Amino acid sequence: MDSGIISGIVTVVFIVVFIGIVWWAYSKGNKQRFEDAGKLPFDEDNTAGKQGDKQ
Repeated sequence: MDSGIISGIVTVVFIVVFIGIVWWAYSKGNKQRFEDAGKLPFDEDNTAGKQGDKQ
């Protein structure tokens, strides 16, 4: 195989993987999970943060 063919195959594979990740990230099934994860730093019930303040 020529290096150009291998490079083209690798490029196509990476494009497919990228589109798959974007599709997964923006799918409606993950929306609530990502919103909950985004709010974690602002959660007041975080005991790890309270323990760190006492030291």
